[in-house]
Amino acid sequence: MNIAQAIPLGDDPTLFESLFELIASDIVDKGFSICPYALPENLTSLLLQHITQLPEDNFKRAGIGRAKDHVINDFIRTDEICWITGNTEAGGAWINWAGLLQNYLNKRLFLGLFSFESHFSHYAKGDFYKKHKDAFKGEDNRVLSVVVYLNPNWSAEDGGELIIYPPKSAQSSIIDNGKITVTPNFGTIVVFLSEEFPHEVLPALRDRYAIAGWFRLNTSIANNIDPPR
Repeated sequence: MNIAQAIPLGDDPTLFESLFELIASDIVDKGFSICPYALPENLTSLLLQHITQLPEDNFKRAGIGRAKDHVINDFIRTDEICWITGNTEAGGAWINWAGLLQNYLNKRLFLGLFSFESHFSHYAKGDFYKKHKDAFKGEDNRVLSVVVYLNPNWSAEDGGELIIYPPKSAQSSIIDNGKITVTPNFGTIVVFLSEEFPHEVLPALRDRYAIAGWFRLNTSIANNIDPPR
């Protein structure tokens, strides 16, 4: 069955309005949103099938920094990534869904989100990503970070948790000892303000698959569009 038949992903945001409203309200109230098992199951399954069938040489060692400042640093991160395009059924369905979320957040929160970039990530056994921010104030145009997990039957013994460090003033029942722990369960969606929340990925004890993406502002200068990655 085609993904468009399984879960209609046209231009109608009302298909996911309750989920999008929950994310928007969480961003306003807390700056982050965690929605377990929230991505439509058919879409999550399609993405998992796609990522596990990608040739190994499609994945590249992830680095830190952008453009000429990009470097590989095994002390900070050891995962591998594959950038997502709309050239496949799975990639197109994901980008379409993310576009619906982008449009909803722009209308609801007036964020001015201009573009979206994302990649598949694969953490093999032992891989990690130490504490970092996705953007720094005044130095980047990433506004919202989005993470979706593609791991069925994940258990606490498998490791690989996302650890989010909220501001000290943050109030939430899920903050424990100054941090938020997210198990990378199948279909779980995490959204947070890129400039506000340091985070890390603990070592995985088996193959761990996810999508990481960022909604960005337009920082075009002299009609030159800021590259999406």
